[in-house]
Amino acid sequence: MEKKITKTQIMKALTKVMDPELNISIVDLGLVYTVVLEKDKTVHITMTLTTIGCPLFSLIEQEVRDKVKALGIAEHKIRIDLSFDPPWSIEKMSESAKAILGI
Repeated sequence: MEKKITKTQIMKALTKVMDPELNISIVDLGLVYTVVLEKDKTVHITMTLTTIGCPLFSLIEQEVRDKVKALGIAEHKIRIDLSFDPPWSIEKMSESAKAILGI
């Protein structure tokens, strides 16, 4: 029997993806805008970065892919869309992330 993957499991896995500069999860930073899990197990993740042109996106993207693949999602079923609309702001951060950064 095939294991059922849920959006909650995907979000939990994404909390383990750390921003390389801040060492805070991309979820707590508010960088993950949406996660959509299709019936065919395709995962669409829309996310942003703290700044346009962040040179570390490739590292973050690979870690996102690795964490989602570890749940049993095939590489070709992972779609990551980078969006800057709406632009990221500190208001998107969790209270724990703000506390860590002293905001």
